[in-house]
Amino acid sequence: MEQGEVNVSSIEKLNIARQLLSEAKSLDDVLHIRDIAEAARVYAQAAKLGLENQNEAAEVKIRAERKAGEMLAQMPKFHGARPSDTGSHDVTPLELSDLGIEKMQSSRWQAIANLPEEIFEEHITETKADGKELTTAGLIRVAKFENAKLDKTIPQPIEGKYRIIYADPPWKYNDKLIDGYGPAEFHYPTMTIQELCGLPIKNITEDNAVLFLWVTSPLLEECFAIIHAWGFEYKTSFVWDKVKHNMGHYNSVRHEFLLVCTRGSCTPDNLKLYDSVQSIERTDHSVKPEEFRNIIDDIYPNGKRIELFSRREIAGWNRWGNEST
Repeated sequence: MEQGEVNVSSIEKLNIARQLLSEAKSLDDVLHIRDIAEAARVYAQAAKLGLENQNEAAEVKIRAERKAGEMLAQMPKFHGARPSDTGSHDVTPLELSDLGIEKMQSSRWQAIANLPEEIFEEHITETKADGKELTTAGLIRVAKFENAKLDKTIPQPIEGKYRIIYADPPWKYNDKLIDGYGPAEFHYPTMTIQELCGLPIKNITEDNAVLFLWVTSPLLEECFAIIHAWGFEYKTSFVWDKVKHNMGHYNSVRHEFLLVCTRGSCTPDNLKLYDSVQSIERTDHSVKPEEFRNIIDDIYPNGKRIELFSRREIAGWNRWGNEST
């Protein structure tokens, strides 16, 4: 069947595919069943047969992807040569393309396969019961959430004394998943207000220091407990206009705050005044524009600096946090 081609036989084949999936022994068979289910899903959507029929096909497709992920995880891995050439049981990226599978597909299917069975089944049942669309992407978000819960490793103690502190805390939200958007837990391990307040930031700051703290609107009030616990006082703020729409409960949230707080006396070394509103289009989840770090470096060129919850190494900055790579 050509890609995008749909007909009634797709639905008829789906019933057969559902029966054959549990008996499938080879990866080729599982992939064939997945293709049949996807064709039925596309047909149900195009023919406007209703979300229930569309989800029935999507469920077979997702179950086939989970089984394919299990099989792929058990396959031997080659590194550049076919087994017939060297006798090695090692698997090259070429092997996936031979099977008609992209590397990203393999990774996503194995992520679904790694989900505990009760969580996998619960997601399917609840999604269908809530009248929502069942998708592979939805299960990938669940897999990321489960991995984040297991990845709350404790970072190394913070050492030294710093004049400039830049922090983008892994805020914990109590929201349920809004369709199409994921809570922070789907992307990284989070911390409660109490956990953040308990960090020994007072111990690593100079008597005269400045804190630049990222916070979103829902946590604006609560963040002041952290500012005070860390030994700082709020002074002013920058607003990041993200340009793009972000889902919210009360409005379309397209901004985030960068609060400027001081300990002792720590006015800027460079008196250049930057606009308090910076319009910079957002990119990946939680990634902050480097323009703000450049502003900090420009107005505070002097002193030892550290980024808390850093995700990457930056020249001239020390870093701390369990997200560092």
